[in-house]
This record gives sequence, structure tokens and C-alpha cells, in this order.
Amino acid sequence: MIMNNDNLIIKCADLKNDDRFPVKYTGYGEDISPEFIIDNLSPEVKSYIITLEDLNHPIKNFTHWIIWNIPATTIIPGNIPDGKTVSFLNNAIQGIAYGYHRYAGPKQPKGKTHKYCFTIYALDCYLNLSSFSTKSRVLSKARNHIIQKGTLCSFYE
Repeated sequence: MIMNNDNLIIKCADLKNDDRFPVKYTGYGEDISPEFIIDNLSPEVKSYIITLEDLNHPIKNFTHWIIWNIPATTIIPGNIPDGKTVSFLNNAIQGIAYGYHRYAGPKQPKGKTHKYCFTIYALDCYLNLSSFSTKSRVLSKARNHIIQKGTLCSFYE
């Protein structure tokens, strides 16, 4: 349930909505998470969830990354390290996506174009969940706490 109709505005220096996904954020490049700049943030927001999904994967909305309990801020740093928790983000939790507790950028077969979407959910709380929680479990637990959300989608071939 989104309680605020004003969506988050998500910006990224070299990742533009409906444009080509930069190679450095893919499995063919440095495979690092991008930095996000958040605008229009409600003062009630306490934490974020970020997901990266492949909308064209044979497994519907295949999850490449999920991280939650990121403290509300206007800048979410890039190059978030591997691991179940991220100490410099107040012990934000990375769930298992793509088989790992880490960011895993696009890496579909060469010659195929896929659409990838980052979604940032802004919550009025932190979630008490295991790092082994699935995306569906995290979003189910967050459902009644989502104040805002925003999406940034790009294509990669």
C-alpha cells in the first residue's frame, strides 16, 4: 500500500530511464551497483528496499539484486560490496538474488535485448528479516509500510 501519491524521483549519473544499461554495471563489465540520487523524498521515510529485475528473463521478473534496510538518504552510494550485511549502510541486508548475497548486473546471452528495472521502495520502518528472505517475502512484509516508490529501467544487449 503506497500512502503517498508523490513518487520518488530516482536519478543516476550514467544510467538513464529507457536508455542503454552502462556496461560497467553489468556482468560483462565491473558488475558494480550504481549510485542513486533520490529526490522528492517524504520526511516519513526511514529506509529503502532496492530491487533489480530482468523483465525479459524466462523466469518472470527475475531478481538480480535485493537489498533492504538502507537508511533513508538522498544519495545511495554505488559499488555496494558483497555480503549478507553492508556495514557502512547501517547493516543493510542483501538477500539472495541470482544465487548470491550481492549485486549481480545484467548478463543475458549475447544478441538478446533485455529490459532491467531498478525499483526503490521507501518505507516508514526497517524490516526484521533474515538475509535468506526472498524478494516476495521482503515485499510482502513491506507491503503496508511503503510510502513511496520509484523505478528506473534500461535495456541491455
